Amino acid sequence: MDFELNDEHRMLKDLVARFVRDELIPLEPAVLAREAATGECSLLPQEHERLSALSRELGLWGLDAPAEMDGFDLPVTAMVGVNEELGKTITPFELPPDSPNLRMLLNTASEAQRAKYLAPYARGETVSAIAISEPGAGADPSAISTRALRDGDQWVLNGRKIWISRAARADWTIVMAVTDKSRGTRGGISAFIVDRDTPGFKVERRIPMIGGASTYEVLLEDCRIPSTQLLGEEGAGFGPMQARLSSRRVQMAAWCIGRARRALDMLCEYAPQRKTFGSSLAERQTIQWWIADAATRIHACRLMTYEAAARIDRGDEARTQVSMIKVYATEMAWEVIDRVMQSFGAMGMTKEMPLQQMANETRLMRIYEGPSEVHRWVIARELLGLKR
Repeated sequence: MDFELNDEHRMLKDLVARFVRDELIPLEPAVLAREAATGECSLLPQEHERLSALSRELGLWGLDAPAEMDGFDLPVTAMVGVNEELGKTITPFELPPDSPNLRMLLNTASEAQRAKYLAPYARGETVSAIAISEPGAGADPSAISTRALRDGDQWVLNGRKIWISRAARADWTIVMAVTDKSRGTRGGISAFIVDRDTPGFKVERRIPMIGGASTYEVLLEDCRIPSTQLLGEEGAGFGPMQARLSSRRVQMAAWCIGRARRALDMLCEYAPQRKTFGSSLAERQTIQWWIADAATRIHACRLMTYEAAARIDRGDEARTQVSMIKVYATEMAWEVIDRVMQSFGAMGMTKEMPLQQMANETRLMRIYEGPSEVHRWVIARELLGLKR
């Protein structure tokens, strides 16, 4: 088994690392000050515009988009390296398009939908969102209550969705709804594309989250859409949704590796400089063990993540492996960052350093795309041979 990226993918990883180091990390003081003052972790429009233009010029758009849509069609393993580097900064900038929704459309979109939605999205011209969770439904997609009823050549959607990222600025949203309650997740859940200005589709409120993040609650009230907005086959929305979630979870694991590596590098730079009671932190056994444990766990997590990504690239079953890295990566990064914050003392608690923002973002990741408890349940049931 080859544990190294090939030359082309390693060069791409290095290019993204330079972009992060030279363009994104220098913006962190302003981003942190903005979050402290306003409660929102964001870029100014002119900052985002400049980064978008530069990243496009560097050839960093459409990395895993299809070649026929001006993308580079990179495998999931190559994107692990890209996202590890992006995970090293708290500056909120993503290289378009967002991979999970891209992959869901690649697997399900009709020819007309590919032209209208997928192609512009792959080129980075539009923004998307996905609406899965509901108040009271938690992490159980079988508890979805949003209904989609067929009415001639239209679908009528009614329900409420919550915890949706980017809903307020998305050009279109993938909405998961029940089309046959008797069949549940085995043929009863469908996916629909809903354009932003569709009557009956209302972004009802912004929900401030920790770390200056935001999600949204959406109301669907007699929301009528053409039958052509059904994404994939009727009743066959659950499988593509799960594949989409797997893509995000691999991405999240890579981000966690990057965050933990950044925190470890900060500690390794700081420990020899900081003296307490006559000795540097670097000479303290506790700090040495924290460093050794962090390096070991980051290395293990990286190997696990590449292995899961390789399975996906080969078309192999990877559900258990994806659940493993979702749990391990988020909890590993949380503990590494927490120990580095402890090592920095009061300075580690300030909003003048990126550590607290890294911790906030990592804490969020232990919940979204399935909390750790659900993924442990998935792993255990697979090993025990239990069926849902």
